[in-house]
Amino acid sequence: MRFKLSAFADEAASSLEKQITAMTENGIHYLEIRGVDGENISDISALKAKEIRRRLDDAGIAVWSLGSPYGKIGIEEDFDKHLDSFKHSLEVADILGAKHIRLFSFYGADSIDRVLYRLDKFLSAAKGSGIILCHENEKGIYGDTAARCLEIHKALPEIRAVFDPANFVQCGQDTKEAWELIGPYVEYMHIKDALPNGTVVPAGKGAGNLEYLLNRYKGEVVTIEPHLSVFEGFDKLEAESKSKLGEYCYPDSMTAFAAAVNALKDIIGR
Repeated sequence: MRFKLSAFADEAASSLEKQITAMTENGIHYLEIRGVDGENISDISALKAKEIRRRLDDAGIAVWSLGSPYGKIGIEEDFDKHLDSFKHSLEVADILGAKHIRLFSFYGADSIDRVLYRLDKFLSAAKGSGIILCHENEKGIYGDTAARCLEIHKALPEIRAVFDPANFVQCGQDTKEAWELIGPYVEYMHIKDALPNGTVVPAGKGAGNLEYLLNRYKGEVVTIEPHLSVFEGFDKLEAESKSKLGEYCYPDSMTAFAAAVNALKDIIGR
């Protein structure tokens, strides 16, 4: 397989034990760690990080990136506290062996200057750590469209891009056009697809042009981010009732996770 698969395994299960099971069963050896045992990665202590590292090492799984929430606050919110938390996560990333931290570009910013000031503070804090900071396009933040992402990367080229096709679709941004603009800055991709109405669907089933993008992506690692619908009690429904929920709805998180993985493998197989 040309790609090395990573995943947000917290979408399969909350506990680290079950996350490891989901990854092992689906042949995934890299983790984009976001939540473990009910804790967000930004809240995990150094001691907890050492325990996680030991258990992942035993399972043959490496941490690819911290799927952090940094930059996912309002531009008017207390940034100093946010930055202090980020500095702690640099220590956590080092313990876990992660070489990337995913971040965002703030809600409510009406100009790029204040965004760049804060992103540059992240860069300064990470200087010398060997950790690559990666900005993810996301609806609602400053860097929602490709043009705005390009502004960020041109101003701060040390910050690389996490390309999320579904997030672009949800912002009305054509993903092929987005790739033409920010492709040179892409460090890795999130594998998530969506319909024009914003509904997230398995890779290749939406308007994200996943096959086109993967053919142009020069990197090795892609992170599967399922975001697929799970319906409690799904298995007890009659067939007719199930069909009304839509084609891509699953009885539990483990099944949804496996479906997301298999959808990507189908594209890669083509």
